[in-house]
Amino acid sequence: MLVCPSSIDLSSRTLRFLTGRLVARRGEIGTRWRRLTANRQALLALAHLRCGDTYAQLAAGFGIGVATVYRYIHEAVDVLAALAPTLAEAMRITRTKAFVILDGTLLPIDRIAADTPYYSGKHKRHVMNVQVLTDPFGRLLWASPALPGSTHAPTAARTHGIVDALADTDLKCWADKAYQGAGGSIRVPFRGRSLKRWQRRHNSTHAKIRCLGEQAMATLKGWRLLRKLRCSTTRITAIVQAVLVLHHASA
Repeated sequence: MLVCPSSIDLSSRTLRFLTGRLVARRGEIGTRWRRLTANRQALLALAHLRCGDTYAQLAAGFGIGVATVYRYIHEAVDVLAALAPTLAEAMRITRTKAFVILDGTLLPIDRIAADTPYYSGKHKRHVMNVQVLTDPFGRLLWASPALPGSTHAPTAARTHGIVDALADTDLKCWADKAYQGAGGSIRVPFRGRSLKRWQRRHNSTHAKIRCLGEQAMATLKGWRLLRKLRCSTTRITAIVQAVLVLHHASA
C-alpha cells in the first residue's frame, strides 16, 4: 500500500488533550512499552475519528499491524467516552440557559437487509438514532446513547429520559415536527396546510431558533467517521461520546 503525508483539521490542543488522557491511562494500567508513544496513539485515533481512515490505511501509515491499530483506537475511544457528560450533568449546565434545542441525527451504518431494527423506513437505509441537546447558540451539550434507526424521535426522547429531565428543570426546549406528541416542555411547530397567520409567524420564529441546532449537527458530521460507520452497533455509542468530548476539548 502506498503511503503519503496527510493532515487533520484539528488544533494541536485537541492532540495534547487526548495525549494527556492516554498517558494517564498508561500510568493506571502500568504500561511499560508500546509500539507507539501516547502522542502517536492519539494522532492515530484522531485520524480515524476525524478523517475516517480505515484500520488498514492507518496500519500502513504508522507502520504497525491492523490488530494493533484496532486495540489502540478502541482504547482511545473508551478513554474519551468515559469523560462524556451524562444527561444529569448536562441538565445542571442548562440551568443557566434560557432554553435548549433538541434534535436527532441518523448515523448511516453498514448492516445487511435482515437487520430490521436498524432500518429507517423514512430514509430507506440502515441507521442509528442519536439525540442531541444544544444551547441557544448551537453549541453541543450532550449526545444520547445510540438506538436502532427504526426508533421514532418522541420514543427516543422518552427512552433516554430527556422529557422528564427537561420537566424537572422547568427548561424550555425547542424541537422540530418529528417530536410531536413527546410532551413535557418540548415545543414543536404547528402542523398542517391551513394555518392561521399567527401560527405561520410562530413557525417562522421557531425555525430560526431551531436552525442553530442543525448547525450543531453539521459540526458533529464534520467527524467523517460518523458519515458511514462500519463497526459493531455496540460501539457506536462510545464513538459518538468520544467525538463529543473531543469537540468540547477543541472548542
